[in-house]
Amino acid sequence: MKYKSFLMLFAIIGLLSSCAVVRQGEVGVKRTLGKYSDTPYTEGLRMFNPLTSRIIKVSTQTENMEVELSIPSKEGLNIRSEVSILYKVIEKETPDLLREIGTEFERNIILPVFRSAVSDVSYRFLAKDMHTSEREVIEKAIKEQMMTLLEGRGVEIEAVLLKSIQLPPSLARAIEAKLEAEQQAE
Repeated sequence: MKYKSFLMLFAIIGLLSSCAVVRQGEVGVKRTLGKYSDTPYTEGLRMFNPLTSRIIKVSTQTENMEVELSIPSKEGLNIRSEVSILYKVIEKETPDLLREIGTEFERNIILPVFRSAVSDVSYRFLAKDMHTSEREVIEKAIKEQMMTLLEGRGVEIEAVLLKSIQLPPSLARAIEAKLEAEQQAE
């Protein structure tokens, strides 16, 4: 009798350890003996052999990656900024993303592509443009360049948002003085 209850308990534990729940907003990819399957799993209960397989889950919801960096301007100034990158993983391309880049795709591909795109785009604009209506043009140009570089990689960039732009103190004072002079001239 003890052996039957022990076997029953062992069977239940074995059955539960061979299940994975893929939630809404996630995609699962089965990895068997180190090789990813070609078919992603959508939400639901998924069974697998725990001795040889594992279900790797990746969020397909919009993610916000915040980066703090110095942005170079056309006149050679470095502007401190906080930038948000809104992106999501494309469900059907998840197996290829995991196979080619791995689970650290934010660090391995999104961040380097972002840094490159920011440098390329910001060199075309003056520092004052980052505080005017040109800011939207800069954000759009960075997003477009990132999408071009990430095409076919399984990641979609939804938006790049420049936040908390901090101009060098001397430039900020000069802009304020110019605005003040214009107001007094009126």
